[in-house]
Amino acid sequence: MSLTLDFDRPLIPLDAARLEDSLREHVAASDFPCVGAKSALAKGTLQIEPAWSLVSAWDDLRIHRKLLEWSADYSRDPQGLRSFAVVFSEPGDLSERAFERAMWERLQSLSDKDGWIGHPYDDSVSSDPDDPHFSLSFGKQAYFVVGMHPNASRPARRTPHPTLVFNLHDQFEQLRAANRYERMRERILARDEELAGSINPMLARHGEGSEARQYSGRQVDEDWQCPFRDPRSA
Repeated sequence: MSLTLDFDRPLIPLDAARLEDSLREHVAASDFPCVGAKSALAKGTLQIEPAWSLVSAWDDLRIHRKLLEWSADYSRDPQGLRSFAVVFSEPGDLSERAFERAMWERLQSLSDKDGWIGHPYDDSVSSDPDDPHFSLSFGKQAYFVVGMHPNASRPARRTPHPTLVFNLHDQFEQLRAANRYERMRERILARDEELAGSINPMLARHGEGSEARQYSGRQVDEDWQCPFRDPRSA
């Protein structure tokens, strides 16, 4: 008897509908501040992939392959706002520091695979997490990552399950070119302040400070060191 594996689906059985719906409901909530994510959800350009555990490499190959497909699709049609989100079934009890550590372990693993395959880094951004122009790169497309989890201190980041949302950096550059970025950013900041009672102190524009400091959602101090190292860097 032969065993046929479907590598486009999680190998560990998951309640995929529950995981996907949990993020859709979070984004669709009236007080959720990110209007870009709301637009992607409304237009059907928020792709959600269920996965097993944020603290396991079990789904990393599948997630990386999906990221490459997402990057290629964008290269063929670089229009509109879109996001690729991975919702992990567990664990649900991570502290902010533990979530941050697990998040960077997954991002490092995905980047290692991208380098091993031989994909060059997107040359429009830096691979140095200390550089103000840093972004991650998969399939030669730069990405900004938003981490969310049940114990996040910021309400907008407080999802039922650990979640990593990959946003294409180029779509923000297109918004800037169309003079739409600042207006959208101001709306998000105002909505986030209304929800949380304060503006997220970690937010900064690309080029003003490394975006790596924003990924986990935890407020980090000036001495914080990003654990990420691009495998393609000398």
